[in-house]
Amino acid sequence: MNSVVPAPIATLPWRVIFILTALVGFGATVLYSAAGGHLEPWAGKHVARFLVLLAMAIVMSRLRMEFWKSITFPLYLALIFLLIVVEFLGFVGGGSQRWINLGIITLQPSELMKPVMVLAAAWFFDRLPPNRINGIDAIWPIAALLVIPSALVVIQPDFDAAIAYAFGLGVVAFLAGLPLIYFIGAAAAVAILAPLVYFFGMKPYQQDRVLIFLNPENDPLGAGYHITQSKIAIGSGGIFGKGFGNGTQSHLDYLPEGHTDFVFATMAEEWGIVGGFFILGLYVLLMRWGLTVAMESKTRYGQLVASGLTCTIFFYIMINLLMVVGLAPVAGIPLPFVSHGGSSMLTMMICVGIIMSIERHPGAKRGQFS
Repeated sequence: MNSVVPAPIATLPWRVIFILTALVGFGATVLYSAAGGHLEPWAGKHVARFLVLLAMAIVMSRLRMEFWKSITFPLYLALIFLLIVVEFLGFVGGGSQRWINLGIITLQPSELMKPVMVLAAAWFFDRLPPNRINGIDAIWPIAALLVIPSALVVIQPDFDAAIAYAFGLGVVAFLAGLPLIYFIGAAAAVAILAPLVYFFGMKPYQQDRVLIFLNPENDPLGAGYHITQSKIAIGSGGIFGKGFGNGTQSHLDYLPEGHTDFVFATMAEEWGIVGGFFILGLYVLLMRWGLTVAMESKTRYGQLVASGLTCTIFFYIMINLLMVVGLAPVAGIPLPFVSHGGSSMLTMMICVGIIMSIERHPGAKRGQFS
């Protein structure tokens, strides 16, 4: 018997679509409340943006792995070029020069490089013979892949992006079998260079973020204001929250960036621990889906890409949640699918679209579409 549901609809990855819809829907509810019960300026755009990008991800899922392999380095080189263009033509926002205004869209190349970095690393290790994984041939190319874009984003300055690149590439390298001694050496190098970066590479407001992370009570009305208000909002929500639309920290503008970086604090004040566990549960399901796709992929490339992109999404989640509770310095990293923001959602949906592609074609060999 033929199915009543048309095949193109029935074969959509409904499991992950439901997870993402729940996250975005709950995020839109929080943004609606944060705007005083209005769809504008955040909730309506948040949902509309998701629907457009979901359609993009579904189209991406039809592409086979050979397509992603073929465009990896053209994309990488194009983004390197755009990162250079940012230095000359980009405009400043939030103290950093990261964006290019293309008229119809404002593009942040440093965001798009995050999934492309994973693709490039996976492409390299997929081609590297297993018997050369311990040699220098496995180190200098991957180091070059990381250092060039990282140096360009640090100039902006955008240390968050550089750390995200290292995290995604590191996950791929570790799963590919790169010896642990190299990671220990990299960690030692970071520890040695960190003081130099702090004193000579960071701007004053970035240095303040580090100091406030160590002791936010030092300046509760200045540099420590974000973290202090975030903790107050989360703590005042208790177990069940104050109720939808009854948050005071965000409604009275005590909580800065309550619709972007600190949206979790806005949510926790009104929905409490229950709301927090609801979001965390959805993220666990999303991570489980991504890692399951990686394990079920029949190609080394697919396994590395799906794992790396899943961990890239996890990086956003981890840093944002640690930040809002004061366990990490304040960084411009939004909460995936919940925070308002176009560039971050575009990056996350690109990751999801490519993982969907691997799920649909776990062992694809020929062609680009199916």
